[in-house]
Amino acid sequence: MKILIAEDDLASRRFLSKFLSQYGEVDMVVDGLEALDAYLISIKENSPYDLFCLDIMMPKVDGVKVLKAIREYEAKQAVAQEQRVKVIMTTALAETDYVNQAFEIGCEAYAAKPIDTNKMLEVMKKLGLI
Repeated sequence: MKILIAEDDLASRRFLSKFLSQYGEVDMVVDGLEALDAYLISIKENSPYDLFCLDIMMPKVDGVKVLKAIREYEAKQAVAQEQRVKVIMTTALAETDYVNQAFEIGCEAYAAKPIDTNKMLEVMKKLGLI
């Protein structure tokens, strides 16, 4: 499995990377622009990500905008629903507006920080990733 973690907080990024690296190859970026670049490069190289852990509040471009750009790109490319990258939004915010917006755009799940690894495993199993 190929995983991208987009997270501006170093501690959260390291924690997620250490946890998820047992399930696949992990790449990390620190802001929304890098996240979009990494996503597009993976598509160009014909090696797309299976899972995208996307922080809502990031510098340059927030996670909700990144998610929107990815889903719009997938729609333009006519990517089948089951072939789309699975996106789990992560945030320390209790902002339900952002979370609701992310679900409307097309994220598969939401994880509050600090990340509960057992819940994360449940979600990954439900999504058919592990």
